[in-house]
Amino acid sequence: MKNQDISNSIDWITVLLYFILVVFGWLTIYSVTVPSNQEYTFDFSLNYGRQMIFMLITIPIIFSILFIDSKIFERFSSVFYGIGIALLLGLFVFGVSKKGQTNWYQFGGFLFQPSEFVKTAVALLLSKYLSDAQVNLAKKNFQYIAFAIIGCPVLLILLQPDTGSAMIFLSLIFVLFREGLPGWYLWTGAIAIATFLLALIIKPIYLISFIGIFMVIHFIFNRLISRNPIVYGLIFIVISLFSFSVSYVYDKVLEPHQKDRINVLLGKDVNMKAEGYNLNQSMIAIGSGGLFGKGYLEGTQTKGGFVPEQHTDYIFTTVGEEWGFVGNLLVIGLFVSLFIRILYLAERQKTRFSRVYGYCVATYLFTHFYVNIAMLIRLFPTIGVPLPFFSYGGSSLFAFTIMLFIFIKLDANKVNEW
Repeated sequence: MKNQDISNSIDWITVLLYFILVVFGWLTIYSVTVPSNQEYTFDFSLNYGRQMIFMLITIPIIFSILFIDSKIFERFSSVFYGIGIALLLGLFVFGVSKKGQTNWYQFGGFLFQPSEFVKTAVALLLSKYLSDAQVNLAKKNFQYIAFAIIGCPVLLILLQPDTGSAMIFLSLIFVLFREGLPGWYLWTGAIAIATFLLALIIKPIYLISFIGIFMVIHFIFNRLISRNPIVYGLIFIVISLFSFSVSYVYDKVLEPHQKDRINVLLGKDVNMKAEGYNLNQSMIAIGSGGLFGKGYLEGTQTKGGFVPEQHTDYIFTTVGEEWGFVGNLLVIGLFVSLFIRILYLAERQKTRFSRVYGYCVATYLFTHFYVNIAMLIRLFPTIGVPLPFFSYGGSSLFAFTIMLFIFIKLDANKVNEW
């Protein structure tokens, strides 16, 4: 059977949402970087001018992805993964450091961050592996291989050190859960995070006492699973040891800037002119926008340069100040619409490879979106995570564009799948 033309099968809703976000992002970058006293001249040396160049470069990238054979992404997934790992290893020799992190290559005036592109490579190889009919994530040996695919780049990225990017990769555990990973992995991770944070607020002895009472009540009234007192006892011992170790990890293991970020998140006494400055200015900028905002190019916090890195990690603060609560809802609505659309398309795929890859894309984008916005309103520690399609940067825009349009290509090609 002759392959059908996929040009009519492209999901234009997803493409439209992509372009709206990219254009909205550029308008926001323009507002942040254009000098308030500058006469109307388009300057390609400023961030908004460079971002426009990046946007134009994405056009041939998009057409290249849409016109090549979609089977290449599955067939050469291991090659893409190997190239990604090689690029991460090369950073330890040829990488340049920015803000204490050696996660960039520099070619003249252009910076290239390989971890952004490795996300797509990991998603492709993970999708290829999980598409094998013999793979069953309920079994340990298959779990270990899936964890290794994700864990190898995570380890290399942590050594840079770039905790924020490493955390994005770990979010793929939700994809594994969708494909059959036992739920106790998620519960274990959630309990560990909650215990760590609570142990910094509450004295461990009180926390352990509460956990002990809760476990006794659960043991007495639980009827859904087998009640083994030895298992309950072992779990309590592990949680107790973990709770008492938190203070040591916090004092001896974490770096000073990591402690500062946790202190800011927990609302502890911090210096608002030092470690608490970014968050404080972010919340001032977002809150000052009110319901409808101060107007485009009229943000005083933005024009005054009070919010650091406002064209990248803190770009959402400009939306809040200039477009207000309504503008925030609009941007959030666009992102949520994109996530829902990707998940909807993923469930309609005829191959497991395409479905898993779609879930990887949705997970990556949602994690970036949530962390970026949550850290601005003190719901998450401050880490360097860009807002997809919105934040300034060639590596970020190219990587997210490639990631998304590979899925659009796979979705369009389902007319040729059996």
